[in-house]
Amino acid sequence: MADGGRQNQEDRPRPRNINRDEAVQLQGYRHACHVLLYAPTPAKLFGRVPVRHVLLMMMRFDGRLGFPGGFVDPKDTNLEDGLNRELQEELGSMFNTLKVTEQDYRSAQVREFPQKAVTHFYIKELILEDIERIEAEAVHAKDHGTEVMGLVRVPLFTLRDGSGGLPAFLSNNFIGNSKSQLLYALRTLRLLREDQIQDAMWTSQNL
Repeated sequence: MADGGRQNQEDRPRPRNINRDEAVQLQGYRHACHVLLYAPTPAKLFGRVPVRHVLLMMMRFDGRLGFPGGFVDPKDTNLEDGLNRELQEELGSMFNTLKVTEQDYRSAQVREFPQKAVTHFYIKELILEDIERIEAEAVHAKDHGTEVMGLVRVPLFTLRDGSGGLPAFLSNNFIGNSKSQLLYALRTLRLLREDQIQDAMWTSQNL
C-alpha cells in the first residue's frame, strides 16, 4: 500500500511554468495571484550588518509563510483587480491607490493536483516609506488576526555563526511554491549572489 502511494505521487504531473497569455486562456483552473513588495533600505543591523532591502512576506493563519494575495474571484475584471482586492483585505487601505499592475507581473505556474490552479507571481518595488506605511496600516486590515497573523521581513544577511538570518528564515514552513518564488526573486532582482543563496539554502536544510 505504501509503495502504491509513492508510485501515485510520482505519476502526478509536476507543476510547469507558463506565460501570462497561456495562463489566462486556461479553462477550468482557479487563479491565485501573490506579490513580493520590496524596497531598498540603508539600515544596518547592530550598526554594522547591511540589511540591503526590505522584502515583505506574511505569517498565515495556518502558521506558514507566504506572500500577500489570494484567489481571483469570477467578479474580478482581471488578475490585477483580484490581486489588489486581496491586498486591500490583507494589508489595508493603501491599496485603494497603490496598485499592483500588469507591469509588475513576473511568472506563472500551472498545476493539476490537488486542484487545477495557476499561481501568478508579481514583484513591485516601492520606496521604504511606503513599506513602513503598509506595515503600520496592516494591523487595521480586514483580515488581520484571522487569515493574516502579521507581516514579516525577509533577512537578506547571514550572521557570523553561519546559520542565523536568511538560512534560519528558509528553514521555516512555506505555503505552496512561495519559497521557490522568494528564491526566484532573490535571483532575478540580484539581491544576493548565487553563492550566497546556495550557502543559505544548504545551511537551512541542515539546521
